[in-house]
Amino acid sequence: MPSRLYTIVVADRTSGVVRRITISARPVIAAVCAVASLPVLIGVGAAWKARGDVAALYVSHQALETENASYRSATESLVGEIDSLQTAIKDLGTKASMDPALARAMDRLPALVKARAMGGGTSAPRAVGSADDYTRTLSALATPEDTFGLLRTLLGGLESRLVDVKKSVDRRNALATATPSLWPIKGWITSTMGYRQDPITGDSDFHPGLDIAGDRGELVHATAAGSVKEAGYQNGYGNLVMLDHGFGLQTRYGHLLSYSVKPGDRVKRGDVIGRVGATGRATGYHLHYEILANGRLLNPLQLLTQQRPRDQ
Repeated sequence: MPSRLYTIVVADRTSGVVRRITISARPVIAAVCAVASLPVLIGVGAAWKARGDVAALYVSHQALETENASYRSATESLVGEIDSLQTAIKDLGTKASMDPALARAMDRLPALVKARAMGGGTSAPRAVGSADDYTRTLSALATPEDTFGLLRTLLGGLESRLVDVKKSVDRRNALATATPSLWPIKGWITSTMGYRQDPITGDSDFHPGLDIAGDRGELVHATAAGSVKEAGYQNGYGNLVMLDHGFGLQTRYGHLLSYSVKPGDRVKRGDVIGRVGATGRATGYHLHYEILANGRLLNPLQLLTQQRPRDQ
């Protein structure tokens, strides 16, 4: 069906000019419809775009949730490791504390004894970067995963070094336990270690330990932890107890009235091992006390820095 035609007449009254414009109805209707539908099309497009944006945001949100869950897990793991390290450091600090008198006695031990206790030489310390080095490294990391990875590596290194330090402290504490630093009885010294005039013959004689006077039957205490190597009568020593403390350290307690231990027994520092007597080659009630380090006599006065416990 042919489109209807419409004529629009425009007349200028001043000049009398008349202009006629003929238009078809179909294109006009099409143009009007196009103009009317344009906002609708724009709205539909905007709606589709918004829907796509929402979908993209949802996907991004899901990814962030997954990533955050992973970070939370990693953070909790790191916090757990840090708490564990803090506990280990606190325990290590407790273990490292030591009676100053005992520490002084340990310092006076022969170098060979201390080297044996610490396992000979020590390995070279691992290189440790400065805080600035770690800060620069952290700033250069591309992702949080890299940062967590580096932190785990650092914590692992600290934990490994802490284990090494703990072993060293444990060895030092073992040596401290074995160091004969306690006075075996409360008394006065009647003879020191070295050459002297023999109290029986009057001749010059080498005295291998200390003579500490005491009352008959006074309790004698182990000066360090160890095991009983000998307990019995031995010629001039009379009733003798010999303790082996490890690390090449041994102690002897002579002229005992009696002894309360037997070979193989384990004793702690301060345990009662016998009573003061005058058995063997003795002129009065006293304790003869010796210390040996790697089979060689050591002057007990170098190590006797701690008072003995009260008798029970």
